Amino acid sequence: MKYQCIFEHHQDYPVKRMCAAFSVSESGYYAWLKRETCQRAKANELLLHEIEQIFHEHRSVYGSPRIHVALRDQGMQCGRKRVARLMRLHGISARRRRSRVQTTNSEHSFPIAANLLNRNFTAETPDRVWVSDFTYVGTREGWLYLATVLDVYSRRVVGWSMSHERTEELVLAALQMAVTWRKPAPGLIHHSDRGSQYASLCYQSQLQRHGIVASMSRKGDCYDNALAESFFATLKAECADRQSYTTRIEARQDLFLYIEEFYNRKQLHSALGYVSPLTFEEGGEREKSE
Repeated sequence: MKYQCIFEHHQDYPVKRMCAAFSVSESGYYAWLKRETCQRAKANELLLHEIEQIFHEHRSVYGSPRIHVALRDQGMQCGRKRVARLMRLHGISARRRRSRVQTTNSEHSFPIAANLLNRNFTAETPDRVWVSDFTYVGTREGWLYLATVLDVYSRRVVGWSMSHERTEELVLAALQMAVTWRKPAPGLIHHSDRGSQYASLCYQSQLQRHGIVASMSRKGDCYDNALAESFFATLKAECADRQSYTTRIEARQDLFLYIEEFYNRKQLHSALGYVSPLTFEEGGEREKSE
């Protein structure tokens, strides 16, 4: 404890005088300091190994907050600032997100539903509010379009589909998967943009058939469907933009693995208290005090 106190104040007071005040030798203090420095270096080396392992196991997309949580889940006691410092010193950083190109075509004659969500992306229970959208992924064969349905409560992808065309069949297939898998009770709110695929008579009739209430964003306002937009930005940064796909089949396989094996089951979601969507639905929410 005496040596620790001297070390903590060595920039404020002369080491020689503090050693005299604590009745310890200077040589003893510097021998302790050398041992502490070596032990700290060894501890940092072990911690760095765990950081690198977690980073690569999670598609090299985790920043220091998520890696810190994963380390704690493994029983390792370390500070978040220490993790961030080691990552910075060794050049370990998550990939930056790219901007997304607009895909919505709202120039059509189909009826437009009211914006019931009004940017309130919260739900008290599963299958009360879903958000839908679709995006594109580039391959050497051309575009591959991905449509998804997300549960607002858990951020889980509950329905998805892929196609080389951005048709209403693309988004209908994602909706059908979600309805078949989740079997929601009547009254669920389904929010989307006002694109022709979602506003089409066929899509709207399917919503009505299952007792689902339609809600649509205002024209040209991406923030009205920000949750879906955010998911696609994450998917691009953590998966699609990290690859160069030769074929659409190759892209399909990678996107499937990302959604079903990584995002839904392993991704530590900050909005959920750093647990995965699946864990959150199963009642694994972290205590807010953590």
